[in-house]
Order: sequence, then structure tokens, then C-alpha cells
Amino acid sequence: MKIIGERVNGMFLDIREGIQKRDPKALIDWAKKQEELGSDWIDLNAGPACANEAERVEAMKWMVEVVQPVTKLPLALDSTNYDAIEAGLELIDDAHIADTLINSVPCEQDKMDRVFAMAAKFGCKVVCLTMDAKGVPQEADSRVALAMELVANADMAGVPSDDLYIDPLILPCNVAQFHAPEVLKALAQIKTLADPAPNTVLGLSNVSQKSPDRSLINRTYLAMGAACGLDAVIADPCDDALMEVAATTEILLNKKIYADSYVKVYREKNL
Repeated sequence: MKIIGERVNGMFLDIREGIQKRDPKALIDWAKKQEELGSDWIDLNAGPACANEAERVEAMKWMVEVVQPVTKLPLALDSTNYDAIEAGLELIDDAHIADTLINSVPCEQDKMDRVFAMAAKFGCKVVCLTMDAKGVPQEADSRVALAMELVANADMAGVPSDDLYIDPLILPCNVAQFHAPEVLKALAQIKTLADPAPNTVLGLSNVSQKSPDRSLINRTYLAMGAACGLDAVIADPCDDALMEVAATTEILLNKKIYADSYVKVYREKNL
């Protein structure tokens, strides 16, 4: 299970203040900590730290300049402003550009045209959302149909299917409980859409928003998703119980060789 570390995000007060004051300390501390705890990517998202779109471009450039030198992990550039993402991609070094994630593109033609052309230009990977201008569909079949459209558009732009991370979009279980099993069905079907198969990803913390026992819900759904073909999650690597479940799924799904120290090995994979 790949972990996209979610903590360098302007929705968190310390990161928001760091971006607004151009104080790099919180960003550096969280990037290093997430790497130490087993993340595979560091997600960069200015979020509510910016008042307008021009600020988002400058913020993304600054975040890349701050975080890239302090981690050997690739970055996930997370914004709805594609000018900001492209400005960030221009700053990624050659050693990491192929593993950099554009986060993200919905199934809307103008946005797919822009993002897949950008991914082809830089040779990076893309998080693709199974939603369109109408929103997030309820049923698995509708999610898979949008995923197929995303795969087809990527192919036409020259982006390989295994450079895609398709997100069937889990919603909070306390308000959209019926979506949870539909997303699991979609995960399994998405893996059959192309050869090589596209990857799958979930913004895991969405499933537990505004619920008590968030870690319990997150790690339970992580295990369920792994059994259905989930490859990656945007999640909190500081959640020890969650990371232990992620490590255990790899053993039980026969993706890694068992050893008594498998949890420690999983944590230390990037060290």
C-alpha cells in the first residue's frame, strides 16, 4: 500500500501560517516526519492559505522549493489551479519528475485536456477523480464508466494507464453510508480497464469525516479497500494503527514476504 502523506496542507493551521508568513519550519518538519514514518509521497496543498488564484501559483512554487530539498520522496502537487501545478512541476528535479503526482483531474473534457497534456509533457503521474460536472455518482458502474473515460483520454494524450491513480471518491460514511460498498466494487472493476492496469487511490480520511473513532473507520476501510485492489491512499502516516494495517495487508495479500519484523520493515522502507 502506497501512502501519500497528507499533512503539508493549508487546512492545518501551522501549515497555513507557514505559507502565509513564508516560514518554512512547519513544512520542513512535517515533510521529514512523514518520510520517517513510511510515506511514499509528500502531498503539497496550499488549501485555504491563499486568498486568490495568483497567490496559489506563488504558494505552490514556494512549497516545492521548501520541501523538495529536505526529502528524497516524490511530491504530489495538489491544487484545483492547474497553473499552480504546472509552475510547481517546472521546479521538480529530473530524479523525481517521473514519480511526481498531479493531484487531480475530474472527468471534465477541458480539464482532462489540460492535465493529461501537462502529464505527457513532464512525464509524471496523475490522480484521476471519478466525478464530472454533475458531481460524484452513487453507483459503482457509473464511477467505472467515468474511470474508463479518464483512461481513454489519458491514452489519447500519450499518458500510460499505469501512470494513472484513479480515485473512485469515498464520501463520509455518516452522511453517505451507501457509497462505501459501491466504492469497493468500483475499485475492483477499475483494475480491469486497461493493460497494464491503472492504479487506484482513495482520499482515505474522507470516509470518517465528522465521525467519532476516525482512525478505526479509516483503518477498517483501508483493509477492505486493499482486498478490492486499492493501491494507494492519501492518509496520515502518523496514525500508527493505520500504518500497521497497511503493512499487514501487504503480508496477507501475499504482496510482501512475511517476516516477524514486517511492520518495522514497512515503516523503514524509505530510510
